[in-house]
Amino acid sequence: MIKYKNIIPKKGKKMKYKSLEDKLPEKRLPKKDVFKKDGKLKTDFYEKELIKLQIQLVKLQNHVKKTGERILILFEGIDTAGKGGTIKRITEHLNPRGSRVVALNKPSDIEKTEWYFQRYVSHFPAGGEIVLFDRSWYNRAGVERVFNFCTHEEYLRFMRQCPRFEEMIVDDGIKFFKYWLDIDKDEQLRRLKSRQTDPLKMWKLSPIDMESHKHYEDYQKAKEDMFLATHTAYAPWITVNANDKKRARINIIRDILSQIEYEGKDEDIIADSKIISMYHIKHH
Repeated sequence: MIKYKNIIPKKGKKMKYKSLEDKLPEKRLPKKDVFKKDGKLKTDFYEKELIKLQIQLVKLQNHVKKTGERILILFEGIDTAGKGGTIKRITEHLNPRGSRVVALNKPSDIEKTEWYFQRYVSHFPAGGEIVLFDRSWYNRAGVERVFNFCTHEEYLRFMRQCPRFEEMIVDDGIKFFKYWLDIDKDEQLRRLKSRQTDPLKMWKLSPIDMESHKHYEDYQKAKEDMFLATHTAYAPWITVNANDKKRARINIIRDILSQIEYEGKDEDIIADSKIISMYHIKHH
């Protein structure tokens, strides 16, 4: 089981954690060299930091190939949250023979008759592989629930079975990560409008995307219900403030790197807790 040492430091280690976080380049360097006037990362800073992290990802992949480890990473979030862009930066310099991206279409008529999780399992990593899911079985708790693409009985069955399914994944020795990329409603609308006008992004725009914006609050409610049922000690949800896409990307990569031991690891790599945090159940 992965221990999130950089997310919830144990008592007595908080000072060490804060000390490491204070070493983050964006906290050490003058703000004018890191952030634009709107508070988002400057492109020059982002690109320099990204290449450093991508070098570490190559070292991680070499370790995974050598040891036969299996890594499975899910990326979830509402439309335009930045899942695909993050995955692209993670895999950009990895050997495609040892890393795969899974982005499934809607199930076929035959797949609809199968056990719900069945079509996902066939894409799980073999020894020495890193597999990244751009959306996953959590479609059932998100878009399918919001738009009534599944029955209430199917939804409840998923919520019962999912924690047990993920316990088996972890128990089998797969290193398993779940990231939820969060953006606010205004940022989502801005990104949707950008897709409408940018010819290089139009392919990303689906008929349901604008509808999803109208149902933003419904998605938030569905997300909270999903977290309550599926956030566990062995498969915790990690939430990402993704309003700044560049900042979200580098911190997700930092988080992944910090959780796994590998040869040549930079031990000072740590995620910014303002961007990456473990989900906490809200008490009302």
